[in-house]
Amino acid sequence: MPPLPIISGKQVVKAFEKDGWIFDRQHGSHMILTKPGMQSTLSVPNHKEIGRGLLKTLIKDSGLSIQEFINLQNK
Repeated sequence: MPPLPIISGKQVVKAFEKDGWIFDRQHGSHMILTKPGMQSTLSVPNHKEIGRGLLKTLIKDSGLSIQEFINLQNK
């Protein structure tokens, strides 16, 4: 498994948007993403750095693999 990058919350949102997630709203410092056909939402903190554990959980909740997320990020 490739190592997870340390990236900002805005970079995480951009990568998920490439997979069809839509920025729905912001609640405090958290950006809420939704995706048609998915029951869950993603809550991404608007921080300079997202911890690797949280990023791994967000990727899992989105239904992507870590490699798929890295590929989206590099597009």
